[in-house]
Amino acid sequence: MTTARFDELIHPSTRLSLVATLAAADWAEFAFLRDRLQLSDSALSKQLTTLEDAGYVTTERRLGGGRRRRYARLTATGREAFDGHIAALRAILAGASPEGGAAERL
Repeated sequence: MTTARFDELIHPSTRLSLVATLAAADWAEFAFLRDRLQLSDSALSKQLTTLEDAGYVTTERRLGGGRRRRYARLTATGREAFDGHIAALRAILAGASPEGGAAERL
């Protein structure tokens, strides 16, 4: 079972979108991520480096089509952090819904 943990590193919308995209794939090519998230090369590179420095993402360069292309994937640590963050967000949302009882406590 995943422990709910809010993760400040993942939470900003750009990184959350990036990690969610990587969570749905084995490896993702830089250009795909850039286009999907509508980021500049430099903005995506910065976000990947931040996540890589935290151990959440790993990247590698592969030769393809005569060029070296950068690929990224979520690490086991990154997957655990993402799953915990999503669980924390779900807990927050459940507490805010009428079924969660928040309205009755107000």
